[in-house]
Amino acid sequence: MKLVKKALSSALLCITPGLAQAADVVLGVPNWPTAAASSYILKVVMEENYGLDVEMQNGTNSVIFEGMDRGSMDVHPEVWLPNQQNLHDKYVKERGTVVQNKNGILATQGMCVTKETSEKYNIKNIYDLTNPDISALFDRDGDGLGEIWIGEPSAASGPVERVRAKSYGYDQTFTLQELDVALHIAALDASVKSKTPYVFFCYAPQHLFVMYDLVKLEEPAHNPQTWNVLQPAEDPDWLNNSNADSGWPDAYLYLHYAKALEDKFPLAASLLKNFELTSDQLSEISYSLAVDKVDTETFAVQWVAKNQDVVNSWLHQ
Repeated sequence: MKLVKKALSSALLCITPGLAQAADVVLGVPNWPTAAASSYILKVVMEENYGLDVEMQNGTNSVIFEGMDRGSMDVHPEVWLPNQQNLHDKYVKERGTVVQNKNGILATQGMCVTKETSEKYNIKNIYDLTNPDISALFDRDGDGLGEIWIGEPSAASGPVERVRAKSYGYDQTFTLQELDVALHIAALDASVKSKTPYVFFCYAPQHLFVMYDLVKLEEPAHNPQTWNVLQPAEDPDWLNNSNADSGWPDAYLYLHYAKALEDKFPLAASLLKNFELTSDQLSEISYSLAVDKVDTETFAVQWVAKNQDVVNSWLHQ
């Protein structure tokens, strides 16, 4: 194995002469568990099999995409589409500096409450949130409006959820909160323990569906004819000019990487092109990091050791 690694490393050096002393590959690390874990798993695989020097760089979605465009970063491990469609379109379709891995993972998004809250107060549909009597159940600060978590401040889903709240009408009955994920999970856990209602933006795959008995509120099926969501960067009056009075379209998670990597380290680019995880694997990863509190880098080393068949499928397709 060591000889193979040395040979591959030597081949890479021959392909790309005159390498600088900087890291060979820089992996973006978004601030949610599954994405961070995917990056660290890739780090372990690249170092063990290709002998590359891999650096990790924290960043928001826009920062990582800009880095891939400029050549200062190489990978975004988990791009949500259509949530980050504007970034995908700019750098993949228009500029052509970023490549999309085609092995997407189906994800769902919507609004959730616990099963206990749903059954006790008969809250089953998104339109129930427009009822002032219902919203009062979620009023924790006594201002007459309920509180609803719509995502963390940097998430691309936040503006979409503001449009959805306006379109359905529950922006008139709820205060829309964008808070750090850790604060949200702490609030959810406290509400479960105290048996008090809590409503929030939810998505799967995610460990919360393993930890708690959650109910996704019913809503009309996605209607592309009436779904017109603008991002703040696209229109100063984006909120008023947007509409989303139906459920989210199916979302998929895709790894993206800098196209320049195909010339710089073609074997690494091939690995990224073949990279694929399942929804169940992502949920298990999320649970290990968020619930079992396993250190991300330690987890990545253990995961690679236990899943060599998966890793080999990325290396040898």
